[in-house]
Amino acid sequence: MVNLRINNDLKSVDVPADVPLLWVLRDVLGLTGTKFGCGIAQCGACTVHVDGNPVRSCVLAVGSIGERAITTIEGVGATPTGAGVQRAWLDVEVVQCGYCQSGQIMSASALLRATPHPSDADIDAAMAGNICRCGTYVRIREAIKKAAQEA
Repeated sequence: MVNLRINNDLKSVDVPADVPLLWVLRDVLGLTGTKFGCGIAQCGACTVHVDGNPVRSCVLAVGSIGERAITTIEGVGATPTGAGVQRAWLDVEVVQCGYCQSGQIMSASALLRATPHPSDADIDAAMAGNICRCGTYVRIREAIKKAAQEA
């Protein structure tokens, strides 16, 4: 059994310690907002927070997490920063196909929590590992700036 703290709830899952967190979230716990993209931590679709830091859940073994807090797209809106980012995403109409957006929102939320008023360089650095095949990068940047301004 592996014990996890996900979105402020304690969960016990009967999985091998080397199973990636992504598959525990999606297949065992039914938290399907976190998406599978590439499986090699290069696209950002699977981004979640572990103790507030953005991580790629497709390569993170559940056995390595320990007691650290996990936040998924389903729980990030319960935080003031996450709620602000989600609101800005809707206001700016960032989403096109939407597949990458949960990972984008998770990375943006982590950025704004660490750097409440990011520069363009800060945004570029924080979002560089998140790929959007639809090319909504201009709207993503606009939404991040809007969320920072309204915080």
